[in-house]
Amino acid sequence: MRHLKAGRRLGRTASHRKATLRNMVTSLLEHERIETTDAKAKELKRLADKMITLGKRGDLHARRQAMQIIRSETVGKKLFDEVAPRFKDRSGGYTRILKIRRRLGDNAPVSIIELVVQGKQKATQEKKKEKEKKPAKEKTKKEKQPVMRREKKIK
Repeated sequence: MRHLKAGRRLGRTASHRKATLRNMVTSLLEHERIETTDAKAKELKRLADKMITLGKRGDLHARRQAMQIIRSETVGKKLFDEVAPRFKDRSGGYTRILKIRRRLGDNAPVSIIELVVQGKQKATQEKKKEKEKKPAKEKTKKEKQPVMRREKKIK
């Protein structure tokens, strides 16, 4: 029985599992959404949430800890400069897993794992809020002129 055995083995050796998860967390932070199997997504969620928490801390020690796992310096910079500030008001649950289908070939359950607050999505939400705050202008009588319609030609 596997009592008190945390984490999934994913059918890999420890070093292969560590390398796989490092690559996946780097890809997730770079693209903000990836497609993988359910088991890998659940393991990746744990690691990705830790990376975003380190990004929110933002001190030198947190940067060094994050860069031990993240494979790319540009992705590390993106984590600390763009991704982590989006979650400053959120105290966990930075990723979402959406189950989408069964994979052809081996029938493995496939999921999409994504960051909860997307970069482009957040910008559009802020624009919508600004538009809602501004009251709509009332049209004057000159602006309310009726629209002229074309008459159909009869042959």
